[in-house]
Amino acid sequence: MEAIHTSRGIMGVSEAGGGPSTPIIFLHGVGSDKSVWAPQLRHFGASRRAVAVDYPGYGESDPAPNATREDFALAVLATMDALEINRAHICGLSLGGVIAIALHHIAARRCASLILADSFAVHPDGQGIFDRSIGASESVGMRALAEARAPMLLGSAAGPGIHREVIETMGRIDPAAFAIGARAVWLADQRDRARGIGVPTLVIVGDEDRITPPPLSAELAALIQGAALETVPASGHLANIEQPEAFNSKIDRFLSEIE
Repeated sequence: MEAIHTSRGIMGVSEAGGGPSTPIIFLHGVGSDKSVWAPQLRHFGASRRAVAVDYPGYGESDPAPNATREDFALAVLATMDALEINRAHICGLSLGGVIAIALHHIAARRCASLILADSFAVHPDGQGIFDRSIGASESVGMRALAEARAPMLLGSAAGPGIHREVIETMGRIDPAAFAIGARAVWLADQRDRARGIGVPTLVIVGDEDRITPPPLSAELAALIQGAALETVPASGHLANIEQPEAFNSKIDRFLSEIE
């Protein structure tokens, strides 16, 4: 399954697994799409329904000009409705973590838990990252931006294959969608929303993340009552593909404790 009709238009999805356990929804970052979650769909699909979603304008999803982070969250909720998923664990990386917090703010009852990876409540250099990212995407294009960005995104253990995957995925993003996603993530300030999170929450960060460094994840975890904080060794900003076994095992342990 690559796309489905929802009340918010066509949405791109990838799905694996099934069974009675609570489903898990995966939300990608600003420079990727649902394909980045392939290692997680394989792993978690063995024990539960696992779904990765493209935001509006990304991958197989219809564009949504001038969409906000709340619009992205509503599109994810519409996708859950179309898939007849009433409640799920919501796992988001970077922008995905920002959207997960917005989704909880809109519909907390739909969230069994939150898993916020390499993300933040507010970024101290958010405006600067936004300005540089948009400037580069407009001046040199998405492919060149991806080639320049990949070394910053990835940690020291990431091999050439992961570098190529990141460049190919980011390089095919529509620049208009990227601009909307960049605004949604880098200009976010959701500290009050984070303080209001009332579901079990796991915060994960790569110990070599230079985009959203570990102190930002520590700050995010401190805002959320009872949140757990885990570090993925030898990983940069894309912990889920750089160190999938370690990333998945931390989520497995978290889910085993709350279910």
